[in-house]
Amino acid sequence: MDLENIRQTLEAGLDDCQLELQAEGNKLLLIAVSSSFAGLSRVKRQQLVYAMLNEKIASGEIHAVTMQTKTSDE
Repeated sequence: MDLENIRQTLEAGLDDCQLELQAEGNKLLLIAVSSSFAGLSRVKRQQLVYAMLNEKIASGEIHAVTMQTKTSDE
């Protein structure tokens, strides 16, 4: 799993993004702080992230994602 490529993908799609990424095999743990999450429910935030990672999930590069999504105020 190419964490730098994943970082670039998420940073391109999220405003003012701060990321912490960890991988174990094809399992991804991410913590994302972004102003893009403002006003969104937890589910909508996760859907936004999954949409950006969809190609990597479909290919099997990423099998499982555990995520925390926050705004800078949180």
